[in-house]
Amino acid sequence: MKKKMERKKGMARLLELAFIKKGLSISACVLSVISVVTSFSPYIAIYFIIRELITHFTDLNALDAAYMVRLAWIAAGGAGVAILFNWFALLCSHIAAFNIIYKLKLDFMQHIASLPLGFHTATSTGKLRKIIDENIEKLEGFIAHQLPDLAGSVAAPISALVILFVFDWRMGIASFVPIVASYVIQMVAFGSKPAQTFITKYQDSLDDMNTAAVEYVRGVSVVKAFNQTIFSFHKFHETIVTYGSFVKNYTAAFKTHMTLFLTIVHHVYIFLLPVIILLAGGGAPGNAADYGNFVISSLFYIIYSFSLATPFVKMMYVAGNGRQIANGVERMDAIMDLPSLAESANPKTVSEYSVSFEDVTFSYNAETEAVALQGVSFTAKQGEITALVGPSGGGKSTIAHLIPRFYDVSEGAVKIGGVDVRDMETEYLTSLVSFVFQDVFLFKQSIADNILVGDKNATREEVVAAAKAAQCHEFIEKLPKGYDTIIGAENTHLSGGEKQRVVIARAILKNAPVLVFDEATSFSDPENEYKIQLAFEKLMKDKTVIIIAHRLSTVRGANKILVIEKGKIVEEGSHDLLLTEVGRYSRMWERYNAALGWTLAGAKGEKSCINY
Repeated sequence: MKKKMERKKGMARLLELAFIKKGLSISACVLSVISVVTSFSPYIAIYFIIRELITHFTDLNALDAAYMVRLAWIAAGGAGVAILFNWFALLCSHIAAFNIIYKLKLDFMQHIASLPLGFHTATSTGKLRKIIDENIEKLEGFIAHQLPDLAGSVAAPISALVILFVFDWRMGIASFVPIVASYVIQMVAFGSKPAQTFITKYQDSLDDMNTAAVEYVRGVSVVKAFNQTIFSFHKFHETIVTYGSFVKNYTAAFKTHMTLFLTIVHHVYIFLLPVIILLAGGGAPGNAADYGNFVISSLFYIIYSFSLATPFVKMMYVAGNGRQIANGVERMDAIMDLPSLAESANPKTVSEYSVSFEDVTFSYNAETEAVALQGVSFTAKQGEITALVGPSGGGKSTIAHLIPRFYDVSEGAVKIGGVDVRDMETEYLTSLVSFVFQDVFLFKQSIADNILVGDKNATREEVVAAAKAAQCHEFIEKLPKGYDTIIGAENTHLSGGEKQRVVIARAILKNAPVLVFDEATSFSDPENEYKIQLAFEKLMKDKTVIIIAHRLSTVRGANKILVIEKGKIVEEGSHDLLLTEVGRYSRMWERYNAALGWTLAGAKGEKSCINY
């Protein structure tokens, strides 16, 4: 088997991504370099203007006016050209960035959609949201702004250093030494082990805060109902405190280094002035002409020293931000490197849709978790209803999740129409199964669009027919814009039962040959439950139907009932047959009927209690 090529890391990986759009990115870098180089031309022009003025200071009539005007135009033109080329550089880099980010986000979303459901249950939505909205998004800033800055930041010091040593090498060295010193300080500070581990810890802290924040928002109704504050949500509060403490301590640890760096790089003239005084006092200029040139050079270096800070500080920030962005990209790559569900080399199709489990054993994590299913075998025939009942955590939902291959079995096989689901294309397999989860999810789109998830090519008439079959047409018609009402807009919200019926309509519209309902009527009142059952009778004709239920009344008419407990099938048969066996199911039935008679006592002075 061919070994997978290792991805690049750090700045090399960022440049690799940036040059996905090679032509635009190279153009941005070249234009940025031209912009930076031409940005120094005004300083050179100013140098010659000063020299002309000082040379003819005693006789201003001797000034070459035309020469001075040309120099002025060179200064103004250089600044204008620098701005123009920088604008074109940013235009190219932004176009490249938007295209690259679009591709990366699309690839990332497609990849996580191809991962087993186990990945999604083990990975928080906060972590994924941060990768998409922050880690990948920050790459846009790197490509659009920092990539041309990086090219310019490399060209700027080279150009600056060349200019420093052209006019007076002694003053050039005096200007160059503090710049070297400032970078030595940075290397000592940020080359240390604590600095190298900072970015990883920083990103981990942000991940933890995002995860806890999502959990807090989802549970805020409970927090408010019990009159609690954020401090009661310990995990969220602790992640904020931990992050704040870590960042403050890190900042305090490097404040001296950062202060020294910025002080030196912004005040090069402080190091330059003593050298100028020393050279002037030592009689370095031999005659009046030399002394004039010396004064001109001194003035030029003092003025020019103020321009040195910008490219060097920019380089520092590009490097610092680059490390942080690179760490975020590594987190994206870590998920992109996770293997998708394996596809069969010779995919098969089926003409019959019975579902069979053949000695299936499964564990969500073989290394750390107990077995969820152990030796499960049964057949759910086409045209019949197979019900799964039993205590919570027994393995009912796990069985349902294995049918559309949200996970792969550890041992045994799950088959549809006699074909192992692992031998089918994923897209084909998902077309065979309609799944209504216990926890429903609706997009923040119109009611019609949510139902159309079942079949994007369906007509409005087919959408309405599916809604009627799911017993939700009546309440949809009462919404402000009917089927075009956006969920959550204009203070429009659906109850739990209404949401579940919309999801059922989605499954009806899909019209798949295998139907899996995980507590599909759990939010329905008795009247609507009865209506949905009537709709199911039409929907389920000639289909393979598997129903998971805690309300035993919903499965009385099932052709086969499987009692699942501790990952095993402990009983199997029809409702009537299982009652005669006086086993686990019959005891569940007795308790269910007893629970239906529960009442709240305590009126008129009686002691409050629950009786049945």
